[in-house]
Amino acid sequence: MVEPSARIRPVELADTNFVRFLVGKAGMEPIVVANQKMYFHPLIFSAWVALSCVFVQVLGLWPKPEQGLYRFLVPVPAFGSLAIAFMFAIDWMNRWEFEDRSAHVLRGPDLADISAYYARSPSSGFWVLQYGERFIGLIAVDASLDADSDAAVADKITPNSDKGKDKGKSGKTPIAALPKGTAKTATIRHFHVEEQYRPAGMADELLGFALRHAFSKDLRVEAVRAHASPLAGYASDALRRHGFELERKTERVGALRWQNSVQVLSRERWAAIEAKQ
Repeated sequence: MVEPSARIRPVELADTNFVRFLVGKAGMEPIVVANQKMYFHPLIFSAWVALSCVFVQVLGLWPKPEQGLYRFLVPVPAFGSLAIAFMFAIDWMNRWEFEDRSAHVLRGPDLADISAYYARSPSSGFWVLQYGERFIGLIAVDASLDADSDAAVADKITPNSDKGKDKGKSGKTPIAALPKGTAKTATIRHFHVEEQYRPAGMADELLGFALRHAFSKDLRVEAVRAHASPLAGYASDALRRHGFELERKTERVGALRWQNSVQVLSRERWAAIEAKQ
């Protein structure tokens, strides 16, 4: 039996729906991490234990000697029911912000027509990491003149397949009408690797490939920037290993207000790191 191999290739038209699914999944994944961090936060854990003890006291469920060995199981339902209530409340506090951000990303103009949008600069590209027939990751580098834009304007953009329609009636601009060119600073718009493949270093392979493409295809690219979050630790670690440095802090997210940031890698620093490898 032939062992499947991993390869990085450009996104094709047939991949569009699954790529959008992975982008949405990547946007919602931080909810899981945020929830887990809150479950074991000392203050929240202490509050759960304290309220559970009060609940047990009110219901009179403390173990009694006449109940035998099973008496120690009597308070468990009270602790469990409050644990479920805490989990629901934590998810509710975290979910809305991440759902809004994920919807914002999915409405981005680059996902309206992936191939056309990323063809506007030779240093741009959208690739999938494929293992056999399975997609296990993706990365997108935007080096177009819109690389520094974070606007969700897909409602004003139409794929090239619709460019024959009357713009005056539709009110939308085809991707082909957007300006072409290369910006000095490219942006990593999407970066995701499936969880079970992260220990194998797939994130480093994918990121290294994208950086080589961005810097080598057009010398006008002077730097690459990327969004980093403590709730996507594997991606932030990969950025750090490839030489990215803090450019600025951005928004705080989640109920515990985790600090996001923008990391940047200059061409000179990238070239120095490449020379050592």
